Amino acid sequence: MNKSELIDAIAKDAGISKVAAKAALESFINNVMTTLKKKDGKVSLVGFGTFSVAERAARQGINPATKKPINIEAKTVAKFKAGADLSSAVASANAPAPAAGKKKK
Repeated sequence: MNKSELIDAIAKDAGISKVAAKAALESFINNVMTTLKKKDGKVSLVGFGTFSVAERAARQGINPATKKPINIEAKTVAKFKAGADLSSAVASANAPAPAAGKKKK
């Protein structure tokens, strides 16, 4: 699903116009970004998940083309940890089908 498909789905589910759905989605995205720009920014949506900020330490990596070591600078990254409801919904939707085996007599 891309952004325009998400806007269409929000508009349909909420019974609002696509313009209003786009404005709501843009507001959500902007508020999450504004919060995460703060050093200890965190957005928690119970059941869905938590957006947070983490520091990655400087480390040494390997250039895959030349196989030579390179230095990777420290940086701040955005993280998302899925909540319990989201995790269980994804797990049950993607659970493997039971294997068709021999019937017991």
